[in-house]
Amino acid sequence: MRTVKVRTGGNKSYDVRIGGGLLCQAGRWNREIFPGQMAIIISNPDVDRLYGDMVRQGLEKEGFKTVSLLVAEGERHKSLDTAAKLYAGFQKARAERFTPVLALGGGVIGDLAGFVAATYMRGLPLVALPTTLLAQVDSSLGGKTAVDHGPVKNNIGVFHHPGLVIADTFTLGSLPQDEVSNGLAEVIKYGMITDRPFFNLLEKNIAGIRALEDQLIEDVVQRCVYIKARIVEKDERDNGLRNTLNFGHTIGHAIEAASDFRIKHGQAVAVGMVKASAISNRMGIFPSKDLARLKDLLLRAGLPVRMPPVDMARVLLAMDHDKKVVDGKTRFILPRRIGRVFISSDVSFALAIEVMESDNG
Repeated sequence: MRTVKVRTGGNKSYDVRIGGGLLCQAGRWNREIFPGQMAIIISNPDVDRLYGDMVRQGLEKEGFKTVSLLVAEGERHKSLDTAAKLYAGFQKARAERFTPVLALGGGVIGDLAGFVAATYMRGLPLVALPTTLLAQVDSSLGGKTAVDHGPVKNNIGVFHHPGLVIADTFTLGSLPQDEVSNGLAEVIKYGMITDRPFFNLLEKNIAGIRALEDQLIEDVVQRCVYIKARIVEKDERDNGLRNTLNFGHTIGHAIEAASDFRIKHGQAVAVGMVKASAISNRMGIFPSKDLARLKDLLLRAGLPVRMPPVDMARVLLAMDHDKKVVDGKTRFILPRRIGRVFISSDVSFALAIEVMESDNG
């Protein structure tokens, strides 16, 4: 097992525990942290069938009464309507201020469970049990929770850190290959924004990573978690440096929204990274050879590099309403080279449209 500590404001911290076969320890580790008599598990039906009994049995062995609330699969269910149903479930279960909420699943479950935990009774404890690569390397840590509303993703939310993250890498073996690729978009992002040697490692080992070779995948998850933890510690509330974690997300989130979330997050972010890099290249900043390397790695990871068939007007509408808009200007995270990015509010919509409509960028 590997452990990465995430330090937050007020001298608080929590562990991200990474390794194969860790879910069976969830009950014991929760009892070490939480004194309550009840635990609420939020999951989706597919994940619950695979891992729900294991988590429930571990909790019940430690004296917790368990309540499971299931949410249908898909981004469209990450909504205020679903949150309201979960609040009702909490009330029916008679949840108390110290009742831990366990988010068992991928990014949608993590965001939704975190949002509900943060807002019910002004905040219940949260434990993240991410079961997808994307959630293990990115969305399960850092304290961002949110639901979608209207044409915009994650625009209603609150910061609420988990008390513990358990990233059981054995759960990745149940994922279809496109879900592994979905998570690899965020993995590649970390190499692009701050860690050129990591990008080089991904280039050399992408086949083994896609095959979920045990040592490789643990190394990758730990490296990504470490990078994000250090960034979050320096800018917990997303006022500057943490914005760099949104590389590829300005256009990526807009693509997701314009497709009514039929396009997966990682697929959209992959295209967003290519388009942001192409914008930087058109501005004379990002080298063409680095753009070619990014495209090649994304393709070998099973990810797209061209715009999907979505309504450009809807893409632009979503970008215009994005939470990264400041003083009426859309902020882009642009690369200078592999391993270094910067924040820019000087990208014109005309240039963004030109690049998005081009097959060469």
